Amino acid sequence: MKVYDSYLFDADGTLFDTVDLICTCFDYISQKYANITVDRATIISGIGAPLRSQLITHLGPELDHEVILSDYLHYQLSIMEDKITPFPHVTETLAALKNAGKKLAVVTSRRRLSLDKILDATDTAKYFDVLITPEDTLKHKPEPEPALKAMALLGADRSSTVFTGDAHYDICSGASAGVDTIFVNWSHIERSSLPVQPTWAIDSLTELTLGLE
Repeated sequence: MKVYDSYLFDADGTLFDTVDLICTCFDYISQKYANITVDRATIISGIGAPLRSQLITHLGPELDHEVILSDYLHYQLSIMEDKITPFPHVTETLAALKNAGKKLAVVTSRRRLSLDKILDATDTAKYFDVLITPEDTLKHKPEPEPALKAMALLGADRSSTVFTGDAHYDICSGASAGVDTIFVNWSHIERSSLPVQPTWAIDSLTELTLGLE
């Protein structure tokens, strides 16, 4: 695999296993506001999209999504620390990249307050130079704007930047921004289902450190 100067990472499903957290929150919200149960597979299929669009998709457009969004985020923050698990080799991979002088960014659909809490809980905030959340851009993944914003803040060049993710939101965003992409094979979806194929696919984050000096 090519060694890059700048590495963009999705958060949920790529660096951190948050499926149980997300499903628990949707169970709480869907029963409280719509008196329905959204099945786990449906919830998982929407991971990666901005939360507001997920709420509209799962609960319908007629509800007060501002109130629901606020309640969802408050509830999630209250239970988060017990339901976050970094995927294997996250810390050592980020440390190796950082020690090699690489620029690192998170590009996520997760809100900033929530992302900050995850990074603090996993002691990984120190590795990232830039954090891009939905509050930072008008358009969101799979559009290129979040990736381009991260690159601009990093001072990164397209030819030496790669975007690593677990969903089409990440791969399409990176490809549209003109950078190489990496798909993580521990994703909840099959690589063959992606509308755009990634440049690389990996079975372990440690593969990103191969060839580092």
